[in-house]
Amino acid sequence: EIEMGEEVSNKQIILKHHVTGNVKECDMELKTTTIKLNVPEGSNALLLKNLYLSCDPYMLPRMSKTEPIMGIGVAKVLESGDSNFQKGDFVWGMTGWEEYSVVTNSQAFFKIHDKDVPLSYYTGILGMPGMTAYAGFYEVCSPKKGETVFVSAASGAVGQLVGQFAKMLGCYVVGSAGSKEKVDLLKSKFGFDEAFNYKEEQDLDATLKRYFPDGIDIYFENVGGKMLDAVLVNMKVHGRISVCGMISQYNLEQTEGVHNLFCLITKRIRMEGFIVTDYYHLYPKYLEMIIPQIKAGKIVYVEDVAEGLESAPSALVGLFSGRNVGKQVVMVSSE
Repeated sequence: EIEMGEEVSNKQIILKHHVTGNVKECDMELKTTTIKLNVPEGSNALLLKNLYLSCDPYMLPRMSKTEPIMGIGVAKVLESGDSNFQKGDFVWGMTGWEEYSVVTNSQAFFKIHDKDVPLSYYTGILGMPGMTAYAGFYEVCSPKKGETVFVSAASGAVGQLVGQFAKMLGCYVVGSAGSKEKVDLLKSKFGFDEAFNYKEEQDLDATLKRYFPDGIDIYFENVGGKMLDAVLVNMKVHGRISVCGMISQYNLEQTEGVHNLFCLITKRIRMEGFIVTDYYHLYPKYLEMIIPQIKAGKIVYVEDVAEGLESAPSALVGLFSGRNVGKQVVMVSSE
C-alpha cells in the first residue's frame, strides 16, 4: 500500500517532438520520473492513479507538446482537494498517459457511480465514445424507424454503438470495416444487416449501390476521403450526414479532396459536424438509457485491451491501420 506524501516513480509516455503526418511509435518514449503523492496545499486538485487509458483517433491532431500525452482515462482518486470527490472514488476524464496524475480541472471529471459494469467501459460505451454515438446519431441525424443507415469504421469505439442504436430503432443498417474478422463481428455480434470490407472493394460507389439500391438516408461519417465521396452520390433526397471523424485523413501530409459535394444541393442533404463535449449535458439521460441495456445483454461492446503503459504508443499508432478490433483501451493498472 502506498503512503500518501511519499515520493514514488511515475512512468509516463512523452511525445518527443511535434508530429506532422504519420505518427510512429518512435515519436513517443517511455520515461520514468518521480511524483510526490499529495495534492498541493489549498488547491482543489485531484491526485489520480490511472487505471485505463483510451486510445482515440482525435488525439493525433492535438498532439504537439513534449509532456505526457493527454487522453481520456479511468482513474482512482488517491487524494482530493475538491469536496465533490473523496479518496477511493472512481472517475473518468482527461488525464495524462502516466501512472499517477495531478489534475487541477476537477470539474471536468465525471464520478463513476455504477461499478457493476467493467470500469474500462467508462473509456468507451459509458464514456466519451458512447456519448459520441448517442449524440451523433439521435441528436444530429434525427433518425426515424425504417430508414437506411450506413456507418463507416463500424466496428470501432463509436461505430459499433451507432449500428446497434439504429437497429434498436428499426432501421436497415450496413457497416464498413477493414478486415474479414471485423465484417463477421458486425453481422454476428452487433446485428448489422450487412457489412463489407472496404479494402476489398474496387468501386465503392458500386458497393454502396449493391447494399442501398434505393439510397442512404443516414450516413454516420468516421473516415472521410474516398468513402465520403462515394456516399454523397448514393444519398437519398433529404439525407443526413453526421460528421464525427475522418480518420483516413489525419495521417496525410496533404488531405484528399472531396469531389461530389454538389450532391448536397441536388439531394438537399444536411451534413453536420459535431463535437461530443457540446452534448455532455445529456450524459445522465444517456446513462439512464444505456446501463439497463448493457445489464440486460441488449447492447454489446467489444474492447481491444492492451496491457501496460508501455504498450500505449503501439496501441495508438495501430488505430490508423485498423489493427484494433473494437474499442482500443490500455490497461495501466487493474486497481
